[in-house]
Amino acid sequence: MALSLPVPVARLAPLLLCSLLAACATVGPDYHPPVAQAPAAWQAVPLEGTVPAGDIDLSRWWTQLADPQLSRLVDEALVANPDLQRAAAALRAARAARELAVANRFPTLSASAGASRSTALGVSRSLYQAGFDAAWEPDVFGGTRRALEAAEADLAASEADLQATRVSLVAEVALNYVELRAYQARLAIARDNLASQTETAQITDWRSQAGLASSLEVEQARSNRDSTRAAIPALDSGRAGAEHRLAILTGRTPGSLHAVLAVDEGTRGRALPSLPPGIALSIPAEVLRQRPDVQAAERRLAAETARIGQAEAARYPAFSLSGNLGLEALGLSVLGGGGQIARSLAAGVSGPLFDAGRARARVQAQEAVRDQSRAAYEATVLTALEEVQNALVALANGRERQQALSSAAGAARNAALLARHRYTSGLIDFQTVLTTERSLLSIEDSLASAEAERVTALIQLYKALGGGWSPRDTAMNARVSPPAV
Repeated sequence: MALSLPVPVARLAPLLLCSLLAACATVGPDYHPPVAQAPAAWQAVPLEGTVPAGDIDLSRWWTQLADPQLSRLVDEALVANPDLQRAAAALRAARAARELAVANRFPTLSASAGASRSTALGVSRSLYQAGFDAAWEPDVFGGTRRALEAAEADLAASEADLQATRVSLVAEVALNYVELRAYQARLAIARDNLASQTETAQITDWRSQAGLASSLEVEQARSNRDSTRAAIPALDSGRAGAEHRLAILTGRTPGSLHAVLAVDEGTRGRALPSLPPGIALSIPAEVLRQRPDVQAAERRLAAETARIGQAEAARYPAFSLSGNLGLEALGLSVLGGGGQIARSLAAGVSGPLFDAGRARARVQAQEAVRDQSRAAYEATVLTALEEVQNALVALANGRERQQALSSAAGAARNAALLARHRYTSGLIDFQTVLTTERSLLSIEDSLASAEAERVTALIQLYKALGGGWSPRDTAMNARVSPPAV
């Protein structure tokens, strides 16, 4: 309903509304950051060379791998990756939404001007008008303030999402780069073994022609050689997939990085990135503060909590205040001087009388959304702790596996060399040669995979720690409250 007030009362209306505003509190629950249940320390892992995370710049952890090619790819991805650009656009939208929420707290003021001409009884008359209109809805019950609170939390969540995308992007580039180098190494191993097995097949064929070997041995040698040859296309498909994925991550078309990342087929492939002498490790509580996905989940919980107050305020009356000041004159030249002044001031109040429980249902629905956000936050915290622990175990076990396979590979090479010499001399049967050659290929392939898995585990550890970003990477226009631990 709208009320037209006499002039003395109308002059007091702003004071009355301001007094009412000061006397009313913001409805809805106030937000309190959740307390994340983090262990005091990580499960005991026999991992040597760990140092406090503060001793290493986690925001650019990939430089610790000492691979200039990888660093160049990461830098390109941080500029041209489409997912990062999408997250940046979402951040701009959140900033605009916050500005809109701020603007909704202030009055609106508009200006108007017009001219009309009428004729009556043969007399023509021109009328000129100009004026200002103002309108304001006092935020008596805090609905607008809660909306602003939610918008600020959404903005902080979008900023954290951008950083989470950056963390994932850097890790994906590094993981695919290591996968590519591992495939190249495994291809080189397969080709080396193929050359050796081809030579063995030729020796077996010559011995068969000389009557020193049976046709069975010839066929076994050919089968062994062709089996290794058949593995090469599958390995090359894996290499191509990793290479194409790197191109997409850096904003390029698939295949555009082939010349940059290719290696000479006659070599053992480009070496994998080297592990640094010191591995940064944060305590669990610090990880939860560093990880942007945890920050984003916490800020979304804050936003949904604020929206409960916004829905609750809709159940209460809404107040409005509007006014108009205008001038009317028969001539444009006298509009600003001798024109007639028209003014008005109106106050209004409206509120639900009966809505069959709709407003209360909206509050209950928003409370359920808030509870979903709390559960999502708790799940994000648990996932963060799990990822760090898994990466630590993989890194520690990967070292033992690599050391064992390295020793086994050396013994397998010696065994294969001795077996061929002794077979050529007629001292052993061909079955021993087949066994040693197959064992050599399998162990060398496993060793190359184990070396890549160690680097992969380190990358996953730094990703799990929340490495790959820092507050200076983007302008932080909203305050991000870290979760209490």
